[in-house]
Amino acid sequence: MCNIDIGISETARLEIAEGLKHLLADSYTLYLQTHNFHWNVTGPQFRELHLMFEEHYTELAPAVDELAERIRTLGVPAPGTYSAFAEYTSITEVEGVPSAFEMVAILNSGHEKVVKTARKVLAAAQESDDESTASLVSDRMRIHEKTAWMLRAIQGDSKLDSSGLEFAA
Repeated sequence: MCNIDIGISETARLEIAEGLKHLLADSYTLYLQTHNFHWNVTGPQFRELHLMFEEHYTELAPAVDELAERIRTLGVPAPGTYSAFAEYTSITEVEGVPSAFEMVAILNSGHEKVVKTARKVLAAAQESDDESTASLVSDRMRIHEKTAWMLRAIQGDSKLDSSGLEFAA
């Protein structure tokens, strides 16, 4: 392995890369979940949600590549298998096909989890003066915070009753 001398200690590089692995796994899991919901959404908001989910997973695709490449830049192998992502992610896999309303709520929660993971990585990067990682992670946080806000706006004041139907709170 080559000696990496980019002004960040080896200990800090390894710590930051470990955090980025979690962020990559969360992002990839969210990508896969969003793509799944894009394929399987039904109901009165089909067209709007189908197109929105496509926008979201299309934005996530290059993001996972950037995160993996940053991990590699820090001298650490990037995880790239489902089992590795399952080990690192904080996002729970969804079985079956939820309702459109549930999909929106699940994706909102996923984006919020990505933001929480990103905040941890950002703190480690800032502590080590790793501006490259801090910038990348900060940009990702802003996108996920905005996406979560938009998903919450779609939910409005709605709740689900015991039958899974929407009603105003």
